[in-house]
Amino acid sequence: MNTLDLTKPIAIGSDHAGFKYKEQLKSFLASKNLICKDFGTHSDASVDYPDYAHPVATAVENQKASFGILICGSANGVAITANKHEGIRAALCWTKEVAVLARQHNNANIICLPARFISESVAEELVAVFMETSFEGGRHQNRIDKISC
Repeated sequence: MNTLDLTKPIAIGSDHAGFKYKEQLKSFLASKNLICKDFGTHSDASVDYPDYAHPVATAVENQKASFGILICGSANGVAITANKHEGIRAALCWTKEVAVLARQHNNANIICLPARFISESVAEELVAVFMETSFEGGRHQNRIDKISC
């Protein structure tokens, strides 16, 4: 079983639509004595999500972070951007069940949250379950091995 290495920082980033959630999640993770590396944005002023998704994905890709959290309005933009990186499996999660399966079956290493479609409390729940869930390996590893081009 592959678990996340929570001794490394958690990479986190958002665009303007996800800024409030990012700040809330940083506090939530700090309450669990976990360290975040915040890649921005640092206000709710309009920005371009790739400017924050790429650095988060790079930190995870280079194993400088245990996993990543990306937040934007729909989470589609940050997921598409992060998934351009080799070895990144960014999963758009909006329910607990989706977050569990993203870890168990896809060995997701970045959770992407849609700020316009979930509450802050749901965002916390999804991050918590994402961190607690292990990759099952086995037949799922065979599928993961076929993802890279």
